[in-house]
Amino acid sequence: MDTKQLKKKYIEFFKSKGHAEIHSAPLIPEHDPTVLFTTAGMHPLVPFLMGQPHPQGKRLVDVQKCIRTQDIDEVGDDTHITCFEMLGNWSLGDYFKKEAIEWSWEFLTSKQWLGLDKNRIAVTCFAGDKDALKDEEAYKIWKSLKLSDDRIAFLPKEDNWWGPAGNTGPCGPDTEMFYWKLNDRPAPKKFDPKDKNWVEIWNDVFMQYSKTKEGKYELMKSKNVDTGLGVERVTMVLNGKTSIFEIDVLKPIITKIADITGKEMHHSNERSFKIIADHIRAATFILGDERGVAPSNVDQGYILRRYIRRCVRHLRLLGADPANADSTVELAKVVIKIHGDDYPLLKQKSRFISEELKKEQERFQKTLDKGLKEFEKMALSMADIDAKSAFLLYQSYGFPIEMIEELAAEKNRTVDRKGFDEEYRKHQELSRIGAEQKFKGGLSEASEITIKLHTATHLLNEVLRKIVSPDIHQKGSNITPERLRFDFNFDRKLTPEEVKKVEDEVNRLIKEALPVVKEEMSPEDAIKKGAQAEFGARYPSKVSVYSAGKYSKEICMGPHVANTKELGHFKILKEESSAAGVRRIKATLE
Repeated sequence: MDTKQLKKKYIEFFKSKGHAEIHSAPLIPEHDPTVLFTTAGMHPLVPFLMGQPHPQGKRLVDVQKCIRTQDIDEVGDDTHITCFEMLGNWSLGDYFKKEAIEWSWEFLTSKQWLGLDKNRIAVTCFAGDKDALKDEEAYKIWKSLKLSDDRIAFLPKEDNWWGPAGNTGPCGPDTEMFYWKLNDRPAPKKFDPKDKNWVEIWNDVFMQYSKTKEGKYELMKSKNVDTGLGVERVTMVLNGKTSIFEIDVLKPIITKIADITGKEMHHSNERSFKIIADHIRAATFILGDERGVAPSNVDQGYILRRYIRRCVRHLRLLGADPANADSTVELAKVVIKIHGDDYPLLKQKSRFISEELKKEQERFQKTLDKGLKEFEKMALSMADIDAKSAFLLYQSYGFPIEMIEELAAEKNRTVDRKGFDEEYRKHQELSRIGAEQKFKGGLSEASEITIKLHTATHLLNEVLRKIVSPDIHQKGSNITPERLRFDFNFDRKLTPEEVKKVEDEVNRLIKEALPVVKEEMSPEDAIKKGAQAEFGARYPSKVSVYSAGKYSKEICMGPHVANTKELGHFKILKEESSAAGVRRIKATLE
């Protein structure tokens, strides 16, 4: 079974259990300031997990594209990737543990569905602590399915607990399913979660608690289920493989890397092959997202730049021709061919993807060349490469430590690897602390201001069309508790007079106290009634449409204020270029 067949079966199975299919949300969240990327299927659904009714009901199923950057340093082994697809089924205050666990078991083991070997499955449950009880309920359900005690492990909060997304909000215990990946050795009788041959394939999260600002865990009246099944890992075990890089969506990229570099993948170079395969896939998906960004030195653009540059470094490490500035483009074409049917926007944005990859690769090749000159100076002036010099090459010129060691060996030099690792660790800690400070907080405590800012983007969107040009459409937006950022198609800078007019008109609408009303209808009816739709978005059969009086009408999943008078004073901070033919407005509410 390949990934396409797996996804089709999963959707079919949960539709048979009364779930409505929803489309993958964009990789770049619109109004969640706590994350740079959509890291799981739950992120786009946070408002609904917190009680807002979903237009398609209480049972949902989807395939969500995800980027999870916290695993970036793990990439290179057999099961870790940062760009992946997640299958999810959801209960919004409907069914709970019994149905979720029994359906997981049925889908995994029934011959009609995946037909996995029951003797190779093990699970974990939450062990309980001072905040929340041991999950005896989940344990009893697994026992009723004839799973032995030897195959059930109780683990603490760090392993078997999800959430909240920020400091407060919905959270709860989870139960995780593992599969024994080796075909030449039967699964041990006793399950050891630390044994890497047990691969986690599915996670059922039971959101039954809400964490308060005081740090207490209170039971929620309406309980939710959020599950996640990794497409790549499940396809791997279904095909009897021990590495995800052997499956249908990753193996063609590995083959293309071999073609470009003239090297075959083997034990000594496989880490480079796997890093390139994962990172080019991630970079292609980010560039080809509905709210796609270009490489830069901030936020999502910085992560994208890191992915592309790491690809280029490892291609060079494998012996790729430095003069070939199209190697990343050639690899991206393979990714688009693999995923273009499921994500048509990748095909539509293929030119943008290619142009940005080529520009970034050429830019980095020059930096690499400068770094090589710097290395030559170091090699002439010192007997061996000390830790600070090695770290300078890593940080300023993007050289991986493996490349530094290889270059040093060619000059009969060694590198202070231990000292380098210490420098690297210090740097990682500072970066992590900085990132935690930047993205700490949660949707629940940020929700009031982010909801206001989100509503303000609707007014801004319509005002720009009425004052500047009727051809303007939204090209993306991002909201933090401090400001809104709104991208729109336009080929020149707005004049100071236009900026002032736009600002004044938004404030006039706020003072007018327009009611913000939500209706539910098909996307076709919404567009017939004049509702604005986001470029490239794939809408379900039923959508929410928000109208601000008779002024604006837009398809959106929300949430919004009830009346524009709640917004306060709208102020434009900056109007600037975002990309070719795309302008960006940053604004705030005072």
